Amino acid sequence: MDKLLSLLEENSRLTNAQLATMLNTTEDAVAKQIQEYEQAGIIKGFTAIIDREKIDKEYVVAIIELSVTPKQNYGFEEIAKTVAEYEEVESVYLMSGTYDLAVIVNGKTFKDIALFVAKRLSTLESVVSTATHFLLSKYKEKGFIIAGDEEDERRVIS
Repeated sequence: MDKLLSLLEENSRLTNAQLATMLNTTEDAVAKQIQEYEQAGIIKGFTAIIDREKIDKEYVVAIIELSVTPKQNYGFEEIAKTVAEYEEVESVYLMSGTYDLAVIVNGKTFKDIALFVAKRLSTLESVVSTATHFLLSKYKEKGFIIAGDEEDERRVIS
C-alpha cells in the first residue's frame, strides 16, 4: 500500500500539511492525490473510532453468520447487496468456510437484533440458515485498544 494511504489509514485526522511533511512533498500534491483516491473509490470515507460503551449503554453488536443459496449469474452479490441495505447492518463480508456471509449488526437491545434476524434476515428468499453471535466486549478495534483502561470494580473476597 502506498505511504499516503498507510498514513491516512493510521490517522485520518492528519492535515495535508502534516502529510506533506511526512512524505517530503507539497500540500497541493497531497490534496491532489487524496482527491484522486476519493474519485477512484479507493478512499471510501473518513471515520472516528468511538467507544460506544462510554456514551450509549443501550447498544448491542452482533455478528450473524448467513448461509445462503447464491443466485445463478449473480453469485452472492445480489443477496449481499440486499442485506447491506438494511439500516441495522454495519458491514457484510463474503467468507470462506462453513457459512457464506458475515453480517455485523447494531441494535439497542438483544431483542432488537433477535427480531431483526427472525423477521427480516431469515425470511429472505436466499437465506438457508443463520447463527447469531453477540459481542460481549470489544478489546481492540481497527488497531486501537478499546477495553482495559477502566478499573475493575469487582472485589476479591478471600
